[in-house]
Amino acid sequence: MRSLIFWRRKTAEIKQDPAPSKLKYRMQRWMLTPGIRLGLRIGVPFCLVAVLGSAYMANEVRRDALRSFVAEMRQTIRNRPEFMVNMIAIDGAGGDLADDIREVASLRFPVSSFDLDVDLIRDVIVTLDPVKSATVRIRSGGVLQVDVIEREPALVWRSHQGLALLDETGAHVAELGHRSLHSDLPLIAGNGADAQVEEAMQLYSVARPLGQRLRGLVRVGERRWDVVLDRGQRIMLPAKNPASALERVIAVSEVRDLLERDIAAVDMRLAARATVRMNETAVQEWWRIRQMNEGG
Repeated sequence: MRSLIFWRRKTAEIKQDPAPSKLKYRMQRWMLTPGIRLGLRIGVPFCLVAVLGSAYMANEVRRDALRSFVAEMRQTIRNRPEFMVNMIAIDGAGGDLADDIREVASLRFPVSSFDLDVDLIRDVIVTLDPVKSATVRIRSGGVLQVDVIEREPALVWRSHQGLALLDETGAHVAELGHRSLHSDLPLIAGNGADAQVEEAMQLYSVARPLGQRLRGLVRVGERRWDVVLDRGQRIMLPAKNPASALERVIAVSEVRDLLERDIAAVDMRLAARATVRMNETAVQEWWRIRQMNEGG
């Protein structure tokens, strides 16, 4: 009897033990693992949504309907008034250049700002010869703003194709119909002259003492310059250090009036031996005087 009572008490004590079983304990520890908790919170809902979405999109009609809905929503947003560009504003360009910019941009307003590639528009604009640089942006009020810096003509280039304006870097600015339209600009001529604009500008700076007598520079053989003066006179410069040679000629002329004499050309191509070529009339007069002296 006592044994039975003891066994019942022992069984009651075992049943009242609050500690979990070993399997339950392991399950609880497993559920507390960060990766498992993250998978239950995010992974399971994501997989469930993916399965449901795949089941929904398995139908081609539903896929087409969803694509149409997305396209309509996108188009609705793109065509909202706050995203529309209604005009173009061009600053820094003359009337003719502004017309050329509008032509090459070829935009039809109104147009959605989502359909405008401002970088592409800028790249197209800077291909125009008179444009040195440009910036393109969309500003408030639905305006496509174009800010242009034009090339400044520095000299006139005469070639077989006619007259053209060049800037200080030799870049083409525009065609020129008549020299009188830019008579104030220096003149260069000859093939390859446009590739040596920097040297030409240096020679013009050195030739300032010649004043109005200077007519222009001619590129000879794409390797050297001739300085052309009035009365058909020429200063033939060497391929190397032409500015120094021109300075020597101008210095001698200021002292001895070399360029004021009846000469056709001053040949400086050989630095060690400068040569002066007289005009035909001067040569004939020289021969006449010589013959008179010999006969006398």
